[in-house]
Amino acid sequence: MASADDPVTHYEQVTRAWQYLLGEDFHYGYFREKDEPLDVATNNLTLLMAEKGALGPGIAVLDVGCGIGNPACFLAERYACHVTGISTSRVGIALAQRRAEERGCADRVSFAIGDGMDNGLPDASFDRVWVLEASHLMPRKQALLEECARVLRRGGSLVLCDIILRRDLPNAEIIRRSREFLHLHYAFGHAKLEALDTYRRLAESAGLEVRETLDVSDAVFPTLAHWRRKLEENTEEVRALIGDEGVDHFRASCEILLTLWEQRFFGYGLVAAAKT
Repeated sequence: MASADDPVTHYEQVTRAWQYLLGEDFHYGYFREKDEPLDVATNNLTLLMAEKGALGPGIAVLDVGCGIGNPACFLAERYACHVTGISTSRVGIALAQRRAEERGCADRVSFAIGDGMDNGLPDASFDRVWVLEASHLMPRKQALLEECARVLRRGGSLVLCDIILRRDLPNAEIIRRSREFLHLHYAFGHAKLEALDTYRRLAESAGLEVRETLDVSDAVFPTLAHWRRKLEENTEEVRALIGDEGVDHFRASCEILLTLWEQRFFGYGLVAAAKT
């Protein structure tokens, strides 16, 4: 599990296990009702982002950190837009390409290896940039937001969702929780969380006009209980993929995240911004 320091290697090792643990969307859910199934809630989050991004037919979307392609395929199918997904994970990209072919949307969805902090794509080549739960794994968030702004056309918009800091963690608290943070590190990779206001500031610094920020922490919180339940339902399958150590880290992480959420240290936020 030492590869958690390298986001690419870590992600490629856990991808298949996460299909058992997180579902096919690879992101948190947005629970309109507390008893909703996880796949309904993850779809709700995609719909919320699509609403804030005003997606529609013919719109060119860049999906930064596209996972295994489920949201990208859904956007193409539901909104008739054209989606380019990028990820640093070759395993994720291969699974995403296969998914698009199986769902018959490969003519509207494509995937490629790419880094959100330096994507190498042409200036002003997209109408929307979509960043769903990828930014916390990118250490240079200013570079991410600048790249998002660079590839957007005038009048285009960015919509970003991710886990956030709701209040500062004092150094003494970080030291006290150091063992807990190691579990999170090995389960989910090397993350750097920021406050919602920090994302606002970074987006504005990149030349974007922030139209809306939303703290949706309470609606997202039930995800954690679902992840814990899915681990218990699929323990043997997950153990075969990431071993006893990986199972232990994920189980501990679910409990730790529940506590951090309840104590209002961690949460979940959305940013919608435009290139004017």
